[in-house]
Amino acid sequence: MKKIITLSLACFVFLNANDTATLDKIEVTEKINVKAIKDISSEEIKSADLAETLTKHVPSISLVRRSGIANDIILRGAKKDNINVLIDDNKIYGACPNRMDPTTSHVLTNNIDSVEVIEGPYDVENFGTLSGLVKVKTKEPTERLAGDINLNIGNFGYKKASFTVSGGNENIKLLLSASKEESEQYKDGNGDTFYEQQVKHVVPLGSRYSSPNINHDAYEKNTFLSKAIINIDESSEFSLSYTRNRSDNILYPNTPMDADFDNSDIFAFNFTKRGLFKYSKELNLEYYNSKVEHPMSTRLRNIGSTSYMTNYMNSSIWGLKLKNSMELNDDLLTFGLDTSKRNWKGEKYMTNSMTSMRMMPSISLSPTDTKNNAFFTKYEKTIGDFDIEVGARYDDTSIDTEDLTKKDKDYDSLNGHIFTTYKLDKDTKLFAGLGKAERVPDARELYYSGSGNDNLKATKNYELDLGFEKTIGDFSIKSKVFYSKLKDYIYNKNGASFENIDAKIYGLDISGYYLFSENLILDYGVSYVKGKKDNALLGQTDRDLAEIPPLKTNLSLTYDFGPSSLTAQVVAVKSWSRYDLDNGEKPLPGYGIVNMKYNHELGKGFDVTLGVDNLLDKTYATTNTYNDIKYIGIGDSELINEPGRYFYVNLKYSF
Repeated sequence: MKKIITLSLACFVFLNANDTATLDKIEVTEKINVKAIKDISSEEIKSADLAETLTKHVPSISLVRRSGIANDIILRGAKKDNINVLIDDNKIYGACPNRMDPTTSHVLTNNIDSVEVIEGPYDVENFGTLSGLVKVKTKEPTERLAGDINLNIGNFGYKKASFTVSGGNENIKLLLSASKEESEQYKDGNGDTFYEQQVKHVVPLGSRYSSPNINHDAYEKNTFLSKAIINIDESSEFSLSYTRNRSDNILYPNTPMDADFDNSDIFAFNFTKRGLFKYSKELNLEYYNSKVEHPMSTRLRNIGSTSYMTNYMNSSIWGLKLKNSMELNDDLLTFGLDTSKRNWKGEKYMTNSMTSMRMMPSISLSPTDTKNNAFFTKYEKTIGDFDIEVGARYDDTSIDTEDLTKKDKDYDSLNGHIFTTYKLDKDTKLFAGLGKAERVPDARELYYSGSGNDNLKATKNYELDLGFEKTIGDFSIKSKVFYSKLKDYIYNKNGASFENIDAKIYGLDISGYYLFSENLILDYGVSYVKGKKDNALLGQTDRDLAEIPPLKTNLSLTYDFGPSSLTAQVVAVKSWSRYDLDNGEKPLPGYGIVNMKYNHELGKGFDVTLGVDNLLDKTYATTNTYNDIKYIGIGDSELINEPGRYFYVNLKYSF
């Protein structure tokens, strides 16, 4: 506790704030260490998959393809629990140990207003932000009656319908949103479906889709979002929200199982009081409760023709946060308490395909509780041309398992950062950040059958970020370099158990825009990351860190003319020349794809969008094959190619 008090008092000496530069279209607003993607629900109508959207618009984010939907992301070489993903400041954890249901899969683009991406350990308000934070903000209800209806069709049997309606008065505002979408198996640039890719990649016969399921649909997904904001008086309000996701029969062709269904629910409550007393500019109380059900099985595979295996996983978490902000002269001090409890469990059982009778289940993951209690504080100050932010967080975490053969775990940590911005002149800013953060192992890494290691330590990230931002007339550039020292990084040894290693990740990215005219804008971004183990794992020689994407470039040219706009986008990625061969990765060729989109306002509330992704019908893969998850077979059988040329059309009516 003395450490907490000392750091809290130290925060009175320093602080930070960051300014904003605005780009066009999917409007990208950038603070120094934050990238914000705006107006997602209006612009990203091609697919409901948030991971695809982030990959297109953030150079430092790469896609981890697992299926036609429910894909994952890598942020500056960090993935899974090493980055924190929040939905309206609420946590939800996928239940699948194979990452079939990452957090990004539990919210759809038609419900999203904006996403903020904070790179690095510069967040003290949330548990587990090791190397980055992705903050998803869903639509907010409006006082004026408004809404929209979208109808979307595309290649590979894709169909989607969604609507949103919002309205109210000065006392209460309500929002309802719902969607339904489905798709057949997409075809890659060679014209191969999921099954045909399995055959071409020589997937073991037992793991291929059985004859009745060769042309099985890729997924069906239904969502519902409801929100209410109630104004008690001019200084007080509370909000309630419920998010419901129901996905059925999702195919995962390069893993042994498919998801029978994936159901998630998020309940959230927020109370805000402004000007409560002298030392409270704003007081917030937040509560959330989320849960995920995820049974995955071999039911659609040849091996499941007579009897099939099901692994039924459940994950749930509730959290409570009390946060107060107060002004000290012209400075801002924020402090609060944060607590949460996650439960994760799973069991396996066999089912007779003819009689549907189940055999006695066995435990795949014993019920495990992860409890966290924390105190955090952040102080922001401006001194002339300097903006300074200092943050600190103390966490006390316990992990308790019902498996009597495994050890319960306790972790405590003191983390913090300082981030400074200097305005050299009105067009130039310099910045520097230094931070330390930790994240504890999850139940899969500690206890999961076949790969758990209950001796794992928490991973620690010590990171330095430097950069500048400059505007020269109609040209804007921002450049960042970072160096991340990872102590006790949690790593999987060739599909066996997890272990702690020391490693480093470093890199740079450059982004900005150029206004050719008031109607024509070029957005650009380049990201380069490199990762190395300090020492190769025992019995291995490869020091390359897994899941470190190659050099990536994003270019987007948008031309607005009257009621219409045309966007051409290029995403180019270098070949994987650095990869962890000892732990399942392999060389992958580079690629460059072209996407086009045309939008036209028809009038009277109607507009239409026509688009094509992968215009040149390239065959390529974004995702390597690090063996920390369960794949089928070895070699190319673990790969899954991206979709080939994809045409789509969306009709929208707004009121």
